Amino acid sequence: MLILIIGLVILFLDQLTKQAIRAHLVYGESIPVIDGFFNLVYVRNDGAAWNLLAGHGIVLILISFSVMVALYLFRDKIVEGKKRNEVLMGLLFGGIAGNLIDRIRFGWVTDFLDFEFGSYHYPSFNVADSAICIVFVVYLIFSFIDKKNDEEAATEDRG
Repeated sequence: MLILIIGLVILFLDQLTKQAIRAHLVYGESIPVIDGFFNLVYVRNDGAAWNLLAGHGIVLILISFSVMVALYLFRDKIVEGKKRNEVLMGLLFGGIAGNLIDRIRFGWVTDFLDFEFGSYHYPSFNVADSAICIVFVVYLIFSFIDKKNDEEAATEDRG
């Protein structure tokens, strides 16, 4: 149930923010929020992260749908009874669903969060992208922590 609730919250926030951007900004418009660091923009991405597979919307729709089906089918194995994994799964479902809806409705994804770090301009992204990235970062961190804890437990068992 936690997976569903978190997934729906992310999906709602993603679609709400994208709709607000489409309603209040002109395509291509940029509004500085923190000058030289953060802007709200209205851009369209017909690819995946960093515009990978641009122009291959059907492929991206099929990949997104397939990943969601696989996650659903293997959710018990992935979650392993851990609340944190339920939270991560909810974030992932919501993020994938948010971008999938855009791809099906428009043929592209609305991106609007735009950051600059000195001369580096990070590719624009959205709430769905943020949720997906958070999942991977947190999962990697916990994987290292779990591995360290398992190694320490194994050492204690031998000692």
